[in-house]
Amino acid sequence: MSRSDLMPIGAFARRTGLTSSALRFYADSGLLPPAEVDPVTGYRYYATAQVERARALRRLREIAMPLAGVEAVLDAGPEEAARLLDAHLARIEGDAATARQKAAAVRSALGGDRAGLLIATVKGPVLADAVEQVLTATAHEPGMAVLGGLHVEAGGEALALTATDRYRLSTRTLAPARPAEQSWSGTVDGDDLRAAAPEVRRTPLVRVEAVPHGIWLRLRGREDRHCRTLPERFPDHRQLLASLGEVTTRATVPKEPLLRALEEHPGDHVTLRVSGHAVTVGPPDARHPGTTVAATVRGEPLEIRFATTTLYPALSTAIGPDVMLDLRGHDQPVTLRSADRGDLTTLAMPVAPDHPV
Repeated sequence: MSRSDLMPIGAFARRTGLTSSALRFYADSGLLPPAEVDPVTGYRYYATAQVERARALRRLREIAMPLAGVEAVLDAGPEEAARLLDAHLARIEGDAATARQKAAAVRSALGGDRAGLLIATVKGPVLADAVEQVLTATAHEPGMAVLGGLHVEAGGEALALTATDRYRLSTRTLAPARPAEQSWSGTVDGDDLRAAAPEVRRTPLVRVEAVPHGIWLRLRGREDRHCRTLPERFPDHRQLLASLGEVTTRATVPKEPLLRALEEHPGDHVTLRVSGHAVTVGPPDARHPGTTVAATVRGEPLEIRFATTTLYPALSTAIGPDVMLDLRGHDQPVTLRSADRGDLTTLAMPVAPDHPV
């Protein structure tokens, strides 16, 4: 390779986003040695083929991967590299969750561990189930942290939990063993709640208390868990629910056969055809047969299209053996309810009929 095919360290630094000093460090550590070093001047030169490795190295260091881990990822095949990345991210997330809980404990100690406003006292297993069900309708989107949260409304004799990713809206209402001291609402960080759910499930009765910038889950016999509240305003889900049209078709369907039909459907989009005594799951093109599931249907025949990633999670969180589908038209949200427990309701937004598939 001629010198004209190589880049000096400054040019290589500009192409890769690494500083010259960082390149020297990685060269000395053996992670990214230059293609050539001038024996007289000591100048370092790099090849174009090294650019992608350097960029990958930079990205790995940006997510705080140690040098040994970086070397292992860069020298591994695609599958092993993916496994190493997942393991590193899991460690980061675990460390972050532990740090948040320790910070919450310190905050509580500095404040004298004063009790917050009682939102509700709820059976732990019931609360954990509700949190995990409703959180399936969340999403992590840059700049929209509120879509990853669970909106909590306490008042009277009810505790309502709601989440939305703009394509689904899931809500469940619980009857607490002890109601709120006064009305309260806030959006709680979904990741904090997911991390707390296993301990909540093991606690017979959980006190939920509101404090500035968060809530405390008081777990008798276990370490209390603090969950942050999000400052962004939660979408106006009440207006959406109030604006729903009249139900024109209602189908009660066994949950498991319907889920299996969705699992076996090969496409990213699926069409539900509701008529007679059945719901048929198939491709958008009606000329191709689908899978038919026996159902109790009342109302007019209707065909409605969904993204599988919207419909499947909504169905899978339904409680009990049957799910009730309330349909209002081919372009209107569908309400999915547990046929034997109406306290979990999910809205699934259909795909427009002219949506490309």
